[in-house]
Amino acid sequence: MKVILLSYIEKLGNAGEVVRVKRGYARNYLIPRNLAIYSTPGNMKRLGAIQSQAAEEEAKLVAELKILDGKIRDLKLVFTRKVDENDNMFGSVSELDIVNELAAQGVDVHKNSVQLEKHIKSLGELTVPIRLHREIISVLAVLVEKEGGETQPEAPVQEAAVEPEPVSEPEPEVEEEPAPIQETEQQPEEPAAEEAPEVEETEQAEEQPE
Repeated sequence: MKVILLSYIEKLGNAGEVVRVKRGYARNYLIPRNLAIYSTPGNMKRLGAIQSQAAEEEAKLVAELKILDGKIRDLKLVFTRKVDENDNMFGSVSELDIVNELAAQGVDVHKNSVQLEKHIKSLGELTVPIRLHREIISVLAVLVEKEGGETQPEAPVQEAAVEPEPVSEPEPEVEEEPAPIQETEQQPEEPAAEEAPEVEETEQAEEQPE
C-alpha cells in the first residue's frame, strides 16, 4: 500500500514523499506514530501543502541543530576513572555516560546520536562524533583522567571511528510488486553433447532482472 511520509525515515524516504510499504508496517508503526498518513484521494489532493509544510519544518530543525552543533564543539567533557598500577582502567566511558554529562552541561541528545565504535577504556583525549541529523555530525572532545592522580598529559587527539547509527526502529517494510512470469520458449531437443550450453543460456536469461 502507499502512504505519504510526514517525517524522514531512514532507508524509506523524506517527508512529503509517497512510498509503498507493507500494510502491517503502516498500520502498526508509521500511522500510530504520526510518521505517515494514508495516500487517500483527499490526502493526495493536499500533497503539495504537505510537502511545503514538511520542507519548512525540516529547515527549522536544521537551523536549530546547527546551533546545537556549535555548542557541542565548544565543550570538553572530562571523566575520571580508577586505574591499576599500569594505568589500565577499571570500567569504561559509555554512550550513556556522555549523554548524562552533556545533559548536565545543558545539551540534550539521544543516546543513539553518540557514535562510539566501542566504550572508551583508556586514558587520554579523543573526539567523539555526535550524529544530530543525517546531514549534521558534530564533534565532541572527551578527556579521560585517572581518579585521585595527577592530570594525564594530553595525548594526540584521535578521532573515534563512526559506526552506523544503532537501529532503534523497525526496518521499513517496502511492499514489492509481484514480477510478471517470464515464459521461456521450448528449445528443440539437441544431442546430449550440446545440451549443456543451451541450459546455461536459458538459466542466464531467467536470472536477468525484469
